[in-house]
Amino acid sequence: MTSLQKSVFSRRQILQHASLLTAGAAAPNWAQPRKSVASSHSIIVAQVVDFSPAQQDVSKDFLIGSRAAWQDINARGGIRGRPVQHLALETDGTPASLRTALNSVKDNSSCLALSGSVGDQIASQVVALSRQGEINIAHAAPWLQNSSLEIDDKTFPIFAARQQQIAYALKTLSVMGLKEVGAIYGTAQDHTAYHVELERIAAGMHLRLKSFHGLWDLRLLSQKLSASTPAVLLFVGGTPELAEFTKGLEKQARQRYIVALADVNLQTLLQMGAARHTPVIATQPVPLVKSNLPIVRNYRETLSRLFDEPPTPLGMAGFIAARFTYEVLNEAEVPLTRQSALAAFQRRASLDIGGFRVSFNAQRRSGSYVTQSMMTVDGRVIG
Repeated sequence: MTSLQKSVFSRRQILQHASLLTAGAAAPNWAQPRKSVASSHSIIVAQVVDFSPAQQDVSKDFLIGSRAAWQDINARGGIRGRPVQHLALETDGTPASLRTALNSVKDNSSCLALSGSVGDQIASQVVALSRQGEINIAHAAPWLQNSSLEIDDKTFPIFAARQQQIAYALKTLSVMGLKEVGAIYGTAQDHTAYHVELERIAAGMHLRLKSFHGLWDLRLLSQKLSASTPAVLLFVGGTPELAEFTKGLEKQARQRYIVALADVNLQTLLQMGAARHTPVIATQPVPLVKSNLPIVRNYRETLSRLFDEPPTPLGMAGFIAARFTYEVLNEAEVPLTRQSALAAFQRRASLDIGGFRVSFNAQRRSGSYVTQSMMTVDGRVIG
């Protein structure tokens, strides 16, 4: 095992233990649906969180952002004077654990909505179950990256999906006459989940896509890239996998450019000492963390006041997800029930959350907002 693999494993172990403590503190007795977990005065909002090893790096920051928002909302009076009990429900990413979580939601009539399901694959599973009629509850602002998934009338995605992120990332390269791009998958699971969608997106942009998969030693894969390999490589995977891949690029003579999607955290990549010789461009479906938009200022101030954590795009996404949920529930008809909450989401076609605009289209999606940051070879994050 390489030193980098040991550091990745250690980091993910730490995150996993932290998540157990965090989720346990947030949701005592959650697995006991007959036992009340809140006073009759409280409003419950549940957040399904995937803390499997592949998703911990995404889920941790997203969950912290949501926690910060709900704590701030409660400090300001909650929803119409009623406190919000934010229940983070940890899963291991499997359908069985998700069903256990959602069964608990079904049996708790005080739970008005699901908000900010994270990561992408668990959010996609929730959407599928909702579309099949197995759950009947508003599913607000999930971290849904799959742009080809059919959305039902109970799901309200507000973040730009993978197709919009890729288009935004590649448009700046189109002036260079880019005709071919390489696709690197972090794991076999990433390839299985995303390669069909990625090929469809590339075809729609008239790009030749050269995929690399089947060899899951990422450092070895990067060392074996040849002169015919495209200079621009689209990476589909998490931060630790990208760190491993860029280590092997250090021995490449040809300059490569990595385009990563929203699940990659550039700050974490820097901390891991990766990508020291390869520029990494990361898309994000939220404003830049240094932006002066009201929602971003609110996120930075709240995070610094409540948590000893730096601001990150994923954290901001979790914060915005909670704020979107709050804004809609705060205008729902009384008495507040699961049905009136769902009706409020279905009526709300657009919303401005401190400069982050939500506007649903005919496909029931919002999320044209995309920005990008770049990590340079000298270790600076620009944007």
